[in-house]
Amino acid sequence: MIYTVECSFADTAREAEWNDFYSLNKLPALISVDGFHTSQRFKALSPGCPVYLAIHSIDSLGVLQGDEYRQKGGGSFARWQQHITEWHRNLYDGLDRAPVIGDGEYLVASEIGPEPLIDMGLTPCSMQAVALDGFPEHRWLAKLAHSIDLGAVRLPQGVSLYAPMTAQLTSRRDSTSQTSR
Repeated sequence: MIYTVECSFADTAREAEWNDFYSLNKLPALISVDGFHTSQRFKALSPGCPVYLAIHSIDSLGVLQGDEYRQKGGGSFARWQQHITEWHRNLYDGLDRAPVIGDGEYLVASEIGPEPLIDMGLTPCSMQAVALDGFPEHRWLAKLAHSIDLGAVRLPQGVSLYAPMTAQLTSRRDSTSQTSR
């Protein structure tokens, strides 16, 4: 399943500190939770959506309801809470693992259907919300694996372009099982 967390951050004076905390502390803490497999963080290049997006591959909703999640990552940003806006969490079914988005690549997400991604020559992956906020109910993700002229990109409302802020983290359990194959 795919667990997404989206937000914007209202205090520009502390935004760099917030990003360091989230990328360097929170993501590694989350990926250490049993049932988390991958985590990656993105920044929106498109207007009209929350600025930050974190995408995690997890086993199930039960992972987010467990004590280990609450202790290691869930809700561990009280000192930042007053500055967090547009906060949304969703759990999606339809993908087992989030796509890896590397340097020079982009994530494109659509809330309005797969057609805009197909029109861009991309192969969209469909997801359906099954828990948490439940909106948008459907989302399509695609990897844009080539450079683009960001000034020339005109995406319809409901389609957002994201650049990776971090590499995709993989749990030690997954890394170990992949190397032992």
